[in-house]
Amino acid sequence: MTDPSLSDNARIIREFDDNALLQMLFGPTNAHLERIERQLGVSLSSRGNAVSIEGPAGPVAEAQAVLDDLYQRLRGGQAVGAADIDAALRMAADGGPRADRPIYITRKRHIAARSSVQADYMQAMDSRELVFGLGPAGTGKTYLAVAKAVSMMIKGEVDRIILSRPAVEAGERLGFLPGDMRDKVDPYLRPLYDALHDMLPGDQVAKKLAAGDIEVAPLAFMRGRTLANSFVILDEAQNTTPVQMKMFLTRLGEHSRMVVTGDLSQIDLPTGARSGLKDALDILGTVPSIGVVSFTDKDVVRHGLVAEIVRAYDSYDRRRKSESGGERS
Repeated sequence: MTDPSLSDNARIIREFDDNALLQMLFGPTNAHLERIERQLGVSLSSRGNAVSIEGPAGPVAEAQAVLDDLYQRLRGGQAVGAADIDAALRMAADGGPRADRPIYITRKRHIAARSSVQADYMQAMDSRELVFGLGPAGTGKTYLAVAKAVSMMIKGEVDRIILSRPAVEAGERLGFLPGDMRDKVDPYLRPLYDALHDMLPGDQVAKKLAAGDIEVAPLAFMRGRTLANSFVILDEAQNTTPVQMKMFLTRLGEHSRMVVTGDLSQIDLPTGARSGLKDALDILGTVPSIGVVSFTDKDVVRHGLVAEIVRAYDSYDRRRKSESGGERS
């Protein structure tokens, strides 16, 4: 039976009290309103400081939640663009904006959750010392972890940020590459540098890297260390071996946080080798003090086409595994 709330037409008039924000809320030539109309199948028309929302009752309620979310963002001094509209649409589809939605404050921007799962992930990082973030590319796993690390450093809650990932498809055979050690590893660590530069001015990133306050290094460099008063991130963790993963997890020192991110559908280890991330989840996944947050293609916050690409590849992989009669470790 169809839910009547989704089929009965409704009309809401939403008034806003700060006219100065309305041009940014509506977008150039009402482009933001048109984007909401296309996504939800409703009709939006603006007049003065009011917006009329008309269409099926469910989508009308979602459209109002989206407008309210974006308006509060503007009142908080943050900009609104296409990505923010898509984020508000995702939050509305998940039940509306959350009053407890976390925000990380960095030198260059305020970073808020763009899906309900992102909000769960940020809350897990706020409350737990070790968190696993799992899921496809584009869901913000690593970006949000770096944002949390930078926000904690700015507030003086950690002394160092350490960002790591396995280099050269988990083999770390760096000697075959040209240049010095930094030349060899930088291409594999570039996404981590990009996230840092998105949150801190370039001169601060360079200064903190030179001083050792921020360290970006391949996983092999973690061996034999105890990482205290630090925020430690392991990216692309699906490409670790069980031995490497155990080594990394046991580096956690006093007053430190650790976040491990990875996508178990994108394992680049040699055929037959077991992923250290999968191994760790099997062993530690039920430990109450450890956070495990799983993203899906619905949480992809990059270009909308990325979510479609992720879904298409996942569907193809499922068919291939079904036809072959087995799954990869």
